[in-house]
Amino acid sequence: MRPIWIVDDDQSIRFVLEKALSREGLPTRSFTHPRDVLNALGTTADDESPQVLVSDIRMPGGSGLELLEKVKRSRPGLPVIIMTAYSDLDSAVSAFQGGAFEYLPKPFDLPKAVELIRRAVDESEREQVDEERATETPEMLGQAPAMQDVFRAIGRLSQSHVTVLITGESGSGKELVARALHKHSPRANGPFVAINTAAIPKDLLESELFGHERGAFTGAQTLRRGRFEQADGGTLFLDEIGDMPFDLQTRLLRVLSDGHFYRVGGHAAVKSHVRVIAATHQNLEQRVREGAFREDLYHRLNVIRLRLPALRERREDVPMLTRHFLKQSAVQLGVEPKRISDAALAALGQFGFPGNVRQLENICHWLTVMAPAQVIEPKDLPPEVAAAEVPATAGLSDSPSSPLPPAGGPTPRGPDMAAPLPSMERAGPLAAVLPPQAISLPASGVDSALGSATWESALEADAAALLAGARNDVWDVLSRRFESRLILAALAATHGRRIEAAHRLGIGRNTITRKIQELGLE
Repeated sequence: MRPIWIVDDDQSIRFVLEKALSREGLPTRSFTHPRDVLNALGTTADDESPQVLVSDIRMPGGSGLELLEKVKRSRPGLPVIIMTAYSDLDSAVSAFQGGAFEYLPKPFDLPKAVELIRRAVDESEREQVDEERATETPEMLGQAPAMQDVFRAIGRLSQSHVTVLITGESGSGKELVARALHKHSPRANGPFVAINTAAIPKDLLESELFGHERGAFTGAQTLRRGRFEQADGGTLFLDEIGDMPFDLQTRLLRVLSDGHFYRVGGHAAVKSHVRVIAATHQNLEQRVREGAFREDLYHRLNVIRLRLPALRERREDVPMLTRHFLKQSAVQLGVEPKRISDAALAALGQFGFPGNVRQLENICHWLTVMAPAQVIEPKDLPPEVAAAEVPATAGLSDSPSSPLPPAGGPTPRGPDMAAPLPSMERAGPLAAVLPPQAISLPASGVDSALGSATWESALEADAAALLAGARNDVWDVLSRRFESRLILAALAATHGRRIEAAHRLGIGRNTITRKIQELGLE
């Protein structure tokens, strides 16, 4: 975790924020003058560079607005929070429009200040992950004829500003196509802003898209720019557009028609020059017939349609994608890349992949962690792939005999990786962290796992063996093994993203960081 930098000539403000952030497990570094910050930015190592910058607006050593301008030039992705007295609100709003993450009026409520800084930290970490993905991952991979058609379409659209609708099953890579369209368009130097309209509650989605004015509703203490303003001059990617609430579809249609919109609670029209790319896994024509999607908006979005094939329609790409994801997982985990045998590739090629490319990526990450040797054989594959006699559903159903969805049909929604964790008797390099007697979960999900005797009997056997040795640390030993397995499985499923892993486990971010250190999983 990189530190929060605090810039204020008032020692009491620095002291209060340092203590409050320290209690939250957030490291800090304080400065009195803006020039000290600029000097430090040029000499500080990456791991000590600021995660968030919190700066006063008026200081004897210089202006917080000038500092904001200079910081944004050198580090455009660094969230900057401007602290200001109420008499300076006009200046603060100008700073906000000029790139500040938020502004914090003085005197401030300390818990709200900490909450704001935490939100900025989360945003910074998300941006960092997105930048790493964009740097490390090629745009798209595929040699199948269906994918070549997609590549040709992207090439034809490279100099166009036209609206594009991308269709395809969940996990097939629709956002990758949208990013490729942006990268090869005249707007490539502008921002690419993505939002999943199905992941945001209806009451918040309007504010997320169009922003809100200060005082527009309870809790709206500051002006907020929406995604349309953030994407000005670039591309806005609206994922899962088929799930957008009906009343918001009307507002979206208006923006697509003339480029103007109003912030929530605002009275002045805002103009935004944005190219919209939408995506959905649903049948929009059917949604229109059902009255759940506006027909005029459908025609406005459906100017150019790109259909992304499911992975089962491009099986010849499975070997190439598998090797790529194995290398990618090895880089993320800091280990030697694993190789995969032809027999194992053949088994993967016969799998249905209801979760598409995303599921294959998760399987490769799982194999990087769990396969015992450097060469992956068929016996090392996850049970839902290896058990050829059982139709593979990748954990999307509790029934082991659930059939695969038909080609082109709807894909069941659910976790991509609900596979059981194999016995750690084959744990290879992980054996130093997790002993051979580690717990093995059955394949039918958490509920049945907790009720199964498979791992419980193994746990009882381990406990009996340890107790027979007259040890007095049995609880700690078994607890460490159990916690290690849970955390490693969560990190594997989330590609090493600790915040998301903590969220899925139902624990706090600080808790998972502390556990990783205590258990030696770094």
